[in-house]
Amino acid sequence: MATEIDDYLAALPSVQRRALGQLRTQLHALVPGADEAIKTRVPALRFKGKTVVGFGAAAQHLALYVMFGDALRSMKAHLARFDATARVVRFAPDAPLPPALVRKIVRFRLAEIAAAETPTRSKASRQRRKNRAKAA
Repeated sequence: MATEIDDYLAALPSVQRRALGQLRTQLHALVPGADEAIKTRVPALRFKGKTVVGFGAAAQHLALYVMFGDALRSMKAHLARFDATARVVRFAPDAPLPPALVRKIVRFRLAEIAAAETPTRSKASRQRRKNRAKAA
């Protein structure tokens, strides 16, 4: 049964379809159990209801989208050789992103998603907890 993502990829030229298919496979290996959806008109992987990354094709390039979080801003040095902004890394179909870079970006996003799930404690609450630990 074809999905929206399969339909998206099927409409692309073969070289783009092949490159994004490989990226899709890599992303699923990095985020087992992730769901797929079309978000902001591009395929995206979602984990625990949050968008991890998206991927897509344009006339002159392919792209890995990091729609939320600070992953790309924090990895500026690793992205220097790519056409990158705070939300997207563009690359050519015949020059895919290095798997180690994709892994780093995805792990960063997963850590951001996990941190957002963890309830934060107020400063006063942390201080009371600290005081109780000292008294014990």
